[in-house]
Amino acid sequence: MFLIGVIPGTVKVWDTRQKDTPVANMEPAEGENKRDCWTVAFGNACNQEERVVCAGYDNGDIKLFDLRNMSLRWETNIRNGVCSMEFDRKDIIMNKLVATSLEGKFHVYDLRTQHPTKGFASVAEKAHKSTIWQVRHLPQNRDIFMTTGGAGSLHLWKYEYPAQRTKKDSDGVDMGVAGTVSLLQNVTLSTQPISSIDWSPDKKGLCVSTAFDQTIRVLIVTKLNKL
Repeated sequence: MFLIGVIPGTVKVWDTRQKDTPVANMEPAEGENKRDCWTVAFGNACNQEERVVCAGYDNGDIKLFDLRNMSLRWETNIRNGVCSMEFDRKDIIMNKLVATSLEGKFHVYDLRTQHPTKGFASVAEKAHKSTIWQVRHLPQNRDIFMTTGGAGSLHLWKYEYPAQRTKKDSDGVDMGVAGTVSLLQNVTLSTQPISSIDWSPDKKGLCVSTAFDQTIRVLIVTKLNKL
């Protein structure tokens, strides 16, 4: 299966064995404002039945859809257009989600505990001083991730879990506790935006990036085994 976000606010899930029509179609209800969908991500693929789709929109909306029930599970707004999102691993029970935005800020959501009114716990970090075009988690360590910036920089981050990931609210209901994010390293590669990056699943630390300067760069990040 593959996933696309469409400009008039629609998210479509396609099965390559069924070419003519999508297997799932999530769009705003009649009368709702249709915002442009900029980024999509699969997650929670922990068995044959469970799947979620997360969609980010130009107005800062983030919506989490449950594909099994075809329902909206959670939504929030981060105030700026959502450029990129990624689950730390899409083939496990939902753990973390990183969402990046236009104004140089990213948000990390702890997805293990959903409070009925407050949703998921999160931590936000300002970085790059420009649009954060993409986020990618290190395949060999899901707590390490890279963000790419509009000023041509790469930032390497580590997420640290809190001592306890849940606590009780005043009514005794479980709610999540966000961790912290620390900057491990950063480098400027270009005067133009770094539009995408991807890690090698085989060689730890090996990655490739593209930029608006029409250059493909192959990079190696060292000392990851010490983190």
